[in-house]
Amino acid sequence: MRSSNVFLSSCVLGMVLVAPAANADTWSLGASAAIEMYPYKEVDNDVLPFPMIGYEGDNFFFRGAVAGTYLWKDAENQLSLDVYYSPLHFRPSKSDDHQMKQLDKRRSTMMGGIGYKHIADWGILRTSIAADMLNTSNGLRAEGAYLYAFNIDNLKLTPGVGVSWYSSNFNDYYYGISGHESRRSGLEQYNAGSSWSPYAELTANYRFNPNWSAFATGRYTRLDSEVKDSPMVDKSYTALIATGITYTF
Repeated sequence: MRSSNVFLSSCVLGMVLVAPAANADTWSLGASAAIEMYPYKEVDNDVLPFPMIGYEGDNFFFRGAVAGTYLWKDAENQLSLDVYYSPLHFRPSKSDDHQMKQLDKRRSTMMGGIGYKHIADWGILRTSIAADMLNTSNGLRAEGAYLYAFNIDNLKLTPGVGVSWYSSNFNDYYYGISGHESRRSGLEQYNAGSSWSPYAELTANYRFNPNWSAFATGRYTRLDSEVKDSPMVDKSYTALIATGITYTF
């Protein structure tokens, strides 16, 4: 399983590491690397380098693996239709556990939905809901978060807290074990229900000049019992850390 963050939105969570540009018709290019601590049993963490390409316009945007069109955008509100790549997947061959090697693959997918952000002096509210567009899991994912940004000279820190909801179809596809898999692997059959996972995140952006900036971001997510109780899982949390540099023009 790999993940590149989205927005921290995202990550959703995936999942976007590229911060939205302040002005319309702005491009950004950069490079980043991320590491995620996975919940799957005996699966090593991967360091994943990836390029970052972003564009922010009045009506359209794309930020890494996320693209969308604005339905409403002003100084305080952003309502958009979004499409993003969800990289969550499981490859049996990547696990060091013999029983896990007998399970079926879980594939990544494309998610599509609606997102809303409200920006005020007291902080930022961020919400979204998305559905699997490729019928991989036929699942749903929703999120709500509160963030507060503050500046220290050229350094901008944005801590936040939130919660993600995953439907039973989503969880059962990625963490459930069918009767056929159970008989083949010896792992107990498991049907996962819907779940709520709270998280905390922190993003730091440092601007060297009007064009160059660097960032670091991290998110810690506490897993719901519907995920933790799966025989595929041996952790109670997931964590993501990423850093990179961008050029805006």
